[in-house]
Amino acid sequence: MAHFTSSGKSDNLTKEDCIGKSALVVCFGEILIDFVPTVCGVSLAEAPAFKKAPGGAPANVAVGISRLGGSSAFVGKVGADEFGYMLVDILKKNNVETSGMKFDPNARTALAFVTLRADGEREFLFFRNPSADMLLQESELDENLIKKAKIFHYGSISLIDEPCKSAHLAAMRFAKESGCILSYDPNLRLALWPSAEAARDGIMSIWDQADIIKISEEEITFLTGGDDPYDDNVVLNKLFHPNLKLLIVTEGSEGCRYYTKEFKGRVAGVEVKPVDTTGAGDAFVSGIIYSLASDQSLFQNEEHLRKALYFANVCGAITVTERGAIPALPTKEAVLQFAAT
Repeated sequence: MAHFTSSGKSDNLTKEDCIGKSALVVCFGEILIDFVPTVCGVSLAEAPAFKKAPGGAPANVAVGISRLGGSSAFVGKVGADEFGYMLVDILKKNNVETSGMKFDPNARTALAFVTLRADGEREFLFFRNPSADMLLQESELDENLIKKAKIFHYGSISLIDEPCKSAHLAAMRFAKESGCILSYDPNLRLALWPSAEAARDGIMSIWDQADIIKISEEEITFLTGGDDPYDDNVVLNKLFHPNLKLLIVTEGSEGCRYYTKEFKGRVAGVEVKPVDTTGAGDAFVSGIIYSLASDQSLFQNEEHLRKALYFANVCGAITVTERGAIPALPTKEAVLQFAAT
């Protein structure tokens, strides 16, 4: 039976907390196929078989928002192959707007083999040489779709290679010009970058443009060159920038910390028995962006923000109780029901 660690009565959710007109969220970046071993706790070489699952952090977030009842679109590129068609079909079935998707006849859809260790944590092996998502060009962007968004969400993997990097920067520019809130989850995947230094430089190259940033403790240590991720001064002096409206540090099952110009604090996590941590961070991001899309007072109202972060914590917790990312992403009803137990 799941139970909550104490997070203060003010964080408790009611249906009334989750009502509001949801603005469009456009997610940009990679979408791919994850191949996950059918048994836990084995290396790729030892796995007897693999199960395919849709993946890619920004795509997971787009589906997560839609599943919660929000409005989302995805912008990216897949191969003109069976896996590419399958991924777009999955987005459509989950009510994600796909008019910003492109198909590449000359490149394959990206693949990632993801091992689930005995503790539920993941190891990755990527097949992208180059994959279609890396080949999205600025000229292929649906500028009107991006400008319709209230929130534009992205990661850092799309910054690794050209031409996708230029497309990513142009999409951010369109979003900024039209008054979008820019949401950034660096989602560090060190194996995809040429070096650790390139990863650090690439992730930080767009840092000061974001309105919201979500990072993990491990990413703080990596980006600061080994500083203590639990030290508020490290976070505020090295990672909080003048344009930032909200910085969130996720701590897995322990919950999250939040920092704005006016206030900072912590919302405790939700305890569950983890089966697969794939997609937990994306579910969390879906939860907070979904809340923000219908209530932009979160940046100024600490009580509203705490409830939204608690909602996001529950989204992440529910997701780790099932295999795969997209199949495990919860509905709003599931979150409220879970929060009521």
